[in-house]
Amino acid sequence: MASPQIITVSGLPGSGTSTACDTLCEKLGWAYVNAGRIFRELAEESGLTLAEFGERAEVDGRIDRQLDERILVQAKDQAPIVVEGRLTGWMASRSGLVTLKVWLAATPEVRAERVVQRESKSAAQALEELRAREGSEARRYEEFHQIDISDLSIYDVLIETDKTDPNAVVALIISRLKSA
Repeated sequence: MASPQIITVSGLPGSGTSTACDTLCEKLGWAYVNAGRIFRELAEESGLTLAEFGERAEVDGRIDRQLDERILVQAKDQAPIVVEGRLTGWMASRSGLVTLKVWLAATPEVRAERVVQRESKSAAQALEELRAREGSEARRYEEFHQIDISDLSIYDVLIETDKTDPNAVVALIISRLKSA
């Protein structure tokens, strides 16, 4: 089997995916595509605010399919590449791409604290917003993709990031990539 030329990194908000992806790309010299950035591009192309576009995505499955297609095209065209996004592991798994699929996890409290560090809001407010966003996304993923976001069985690597240094997280991913 060929060595993976695509690493997908998924996790809930605040789990450390962006930090891991930035460091992975720096260490490996690989390209990087971020689903959130593409989602923002699609919102701009539609002439909607991010919030408006997010609300539309909750009722229009075509938006997620458009996002998925754009991500897959970039992943195939730019490999070797690190692809960050909540469903990128699922997309890669369903598309048959040779990938290393990583899920990063952290407790809701740790994730909320990380969000507080990058945004000006209280921990309670961040935790409430995370839970609302995750509930909305879980319903959308189930309805439009038939994906239970809590089903982690498709991932090759599961890493708890609560007490794991970001460099150690990246070292674990690279070690697994080399052994794939």
